[in-house]
Amino acid sequence: MQGLIADIDLLEEEQKQAESCDFKTTEDDNIVTKRKLYIESYGCQMNFSDSEIVTSILKDEGFGTTSSPEHADVILINTCSIRDKAEQTVRKRLEFFNAVKKKNRNVTVGVLGCMAERLKSQLLEEEKIVDLVLGPDAYRDLPKLVKQAENGEKGINTFLSKEETYADISPVRLNSNGVSALISIMRGCDNMCSFCVVPFTRGRERSRDPHSIVKEAQDLFDKGYREVSLLGQNVDSYKWSPEENNKARLDKKNDSKEIVNFANLMEMVAKVSPDLRVRFSTSHPKDITDEVLHTIKKYKNICNYIHLPAQSGNSRILELMNRTYDRHWYINRVDAIRSILGTECGISSDMIAGFCSETEEEHQDTLTLMDYVKFDFSYMYFYSERPGTLAAKKFEDDVPLEVKKRRLQEIIDKQQEVSLERNQLDIGKEFEVLIEGKSKRSNEKMQGRNSANKVVIFEADLPKGSLATVKIIDCTPATLFGELV
Repeated sequence: MQGLIADIDLLEEEQKQAESCDFKTTEDDNIVTKRKLYIESYGCQMNFSDSEIVTSILKDEGFGTTSSPEHADVILINTCSIRDKAEQTVRKRLEFFNAVKKKNRNVTVGVLGCMAERLKSQLLEEEKIVDLVLGPDAYRDLPKLVKQAENGEKGINTFLSKEETYADISPVRLNSNGVSALISIMRGCDNMCSFCVVPFTRGRERSRDPHSIVKEAQDLFDKGYREVSLLGQNVDSYKWSPEENNKARLDKKNDSKEIVNFANLMEMVAKVSPDLRVRFSTSHPKDITDEVLHTIKKYKNICNYIHLPAQSGNSRILELMNRTYDRHWYINRVDAIRSILGTECGISSDMIAGFCSETEEEHQDTLTLMDYVKFDFSYMYFYSERPGTLAAKKFEDDVPLEVKKRRLQEIIDKQQEVSLERNQLDIGKEFEVLIEGKSKRSNEKMQGRNSANKVVIFEADLPKGSLATVKIIDCTPATLFGELV
């Protein structure tokens, strides 16, 4: 999601985008005999990718998709637990689905993903309309649990696997623009950031067979897609070898005890075609290497953009967050990015305001870090304590809400300032823009993104998926405006 995303009352529209469903199924055909699936996704891109896997699994069971929950035989909600507000949004949607279920007793309602993993059977007990609960590693069990639910038996599977990657499942591209697609390259997370529930809801880190990733990228390119995003909670720690993945399909290519790291994987995907753009998310400051940066520089079709969450600009707070790097290390990595990839490389971040015991001086360190790095955009939130995390067990959530909101607003204001400054540097420059479709505000204008992941609007009438050279003539903090060269 491009732009300045924040959880604060002053930015209600951005908040809706961050917290609401970005991913709903659409009607796939007019065959009325098919059973219909309706699915909503909340949270990160990994959840959106998982919804495409879930849809593929049920498609093999004869399910089509529908854009209306009222027309569905199965309603699934793929959930996020990163903040309390995300869970409250899901509970409100379940209330709506309750009304749907009262009208149609035959509909099956299920909760998937991180919230399902965190709350487990509690969801079945509290939310009387929920028929099944599945964690992120249990989606292969979905057909069986749906059948059980249709027979009046509620079901749950929240087992976390050390091996599951869904590498053999070809995702159904939901709400696709036909240009960009997500490819999951790994699952889980071994980082134990004290504020984060992901290690508890998505399990241990494991990497997917690189050959299956390349095959998926090739298939997408052959179908007309021109951009793929490689997804993982920490892509820089991607590491695969036959020995480390005993469920891998051994063949002549990978029988040589090869070890593939993230830089190697990016190169493999980039070689699918020079006309296929490659993006990735998310990088971790402690793991991103110069080898990765040099690989980006080597291939023109690997996008010149890195999402590098800082979370805080203060070393003491970073230590409490268990981020395993300090301010100096983060700045070192940013300096390496600027040195190897140049000043035009897009860098975005995540920022948390008001973490446990954060002082005003430490908050100022976050603002000065933003001044130093000049992030192109950021995802910004105030701290929300999550049950079961290390922070909830060890630290007091002692920063008052009004202070958190005020500090967050200061971070937002700073990001608006530096985003505008960064975009103004692009005025007069020419960029290659991958066209995603018509502008949301005008059918006479096109919308696309440049390599640095910036939205570019310009007047033209060109097909989706084509490349256009655009000269930038104006900007806002979130958008570049140009003219076709």
